[in-house]
Amino acid sequence: MEDASPRQLDVGIVTCSDRAHREERADRGGPAVEDWLDRALISAWASHRRLVPDDRETIAETLRALVDETSCHLVLTTGGTGPAPRDVTPDATRDVADRELPGFGEHMRRISLQYVSTAILSRQIGAIRNRSLIVNLPGSPKAIDEILDDFFEVVPHTLELLDAPPVETDPEVVDTSGHGHD
Repeated sequence: MEDASPRQLDVGIVTCSDRAHREERADRGGPAVEDWLDRALISAWASHRRLVPDDRETIAETLRALVDETSCHLVLTTGGTGPAPRDVTPDATRDVADRELPGFGEHMRRISLQYVSTAILSRQIGAIRNRSLIVNLPGSPKAIDEILDDFFEVVPHTLELLDAPPVETDPEVVDTSGHGHD
């Protein structure tokens, strides 16, 4: 008899931070992403967390491994999206991407601009590698929550188009009606 249980969503969470990687400070971004997903997702999911330095090739290798070897459907990076010389997460994402989703970065910046004018400096992007979605998030837990609260509504449909397992979200956390938050 065939297993009728639904597939779980495999989510890669990559913190890109020199200081956290060197253990000079705690990784706050990765846990913030994981906590938000715990609140938002009703359907089965598993986290595959990584902590890497702000090094373009290391980030690219990690993204490749999470998509190609671990078979993550969704990879959320945190950190390294600003204009500083070591902020190379979007560049590494482009290095491994088959296609970029320009609207993702535009939408995330629009959300962040409601809170801080410096959001215009963010270079975060969304991209597709094989049949996986990669999204760059900022490193601040507060900014992660602000963006995911408003932005995540587009993720389940995007993943569905990429043949990922269905993603069910808590309507108290994620408004998937297409109207966003008031």
